[in-house]
Amino acid sequence: MGNTQVLKLKDFLDKKVEQYNTRDFIPNDPISIPHSFGLKQDKEIMGFFAAIFAWGQRKTIINKCKELGDRMDNAPYDFITGHSDTDLKKLLGFKHRTFNDTDLLYCIEFMKRHYSNHKSLEEAFFPRVNMDVESGLNHFRSYFFSYPDAPPRTRKHIPSPVQKSACKRLNMYLRWMVRKDDKEVDFGLWPKTKPSRLICPLDLHVERTARKVGLLYRDKPDWLAAIELTNNLRILDPKDPAKYDFALFGISIEEKCIME
Repeated sequence: MGNTQVLKLKDFLDKKVEQYNTRDFIPNDPISIPHSFGLKQDKEIMGFFAAIFAWGQRKTIINKCKELGDRMDNAPYDFITGHSDTDLKKLLGFKHRTFNDTDLLYCIEFMKRHYSNHKSLEEAFFPRVNMDVESGLNHFRSYFFSYPDAPPRTRKHIPSPVQKSACKRLNMYLRWMVRKDDKEVDFGLWPKTKPSRLICPLDLHVERTARKVGLLYRDKPDWLAAIELTNNLRILDPKDPAKYDFALFGISIEEKCIME
């Protein structure tokens, strides 16, 4: 891609970021779930579940997150850190696609153990300052399943680059937690890593647009494809490549069109 093409593409996508990176984006997106909470820990807990549930129709994802919030009395941090065995009965029967109450109960137990030693879920991904995202995702999966009672069935819900997964949902979650700008869509709650290190979430919509505008050529939507896309986005903005998630996703799902 020549300089003229790069500049043209950057101008086009920057305008699309401005169009879609607004608070109007929030209500119909799973990010609306953490936005409905005030406490930092509530935001990161419900953000995690919203991201993990993010497959299928957005309306269904949002509704399932609201159901989960209701089951935890809409105080997830208090529920997780202070629940009794009787309280856990409220979670039985929860299901979203292949994620069921066995997976949910383990997530709750993991978070309870984690919060007993840390004030934020940030340390679950980034125990050290300035870790890169690949290392952070690999660390998280290893740490998440470090307890002997971890159900084998839950592993399919928590991918990592080691499995060559694009980790699209977890990368979306990290975008929410790490990015911060004046648009107030993403939260910027986690300072241990920088927005420049984020990997663009490679969902079906982003992949489709990225291929059509020449930002992605790898034939498999795996971790290396996510890296390829992000490296190309860093040419457009090395400090904040993940902001183009708004543009690539928005073009696909809202406009169903690409740059001519």
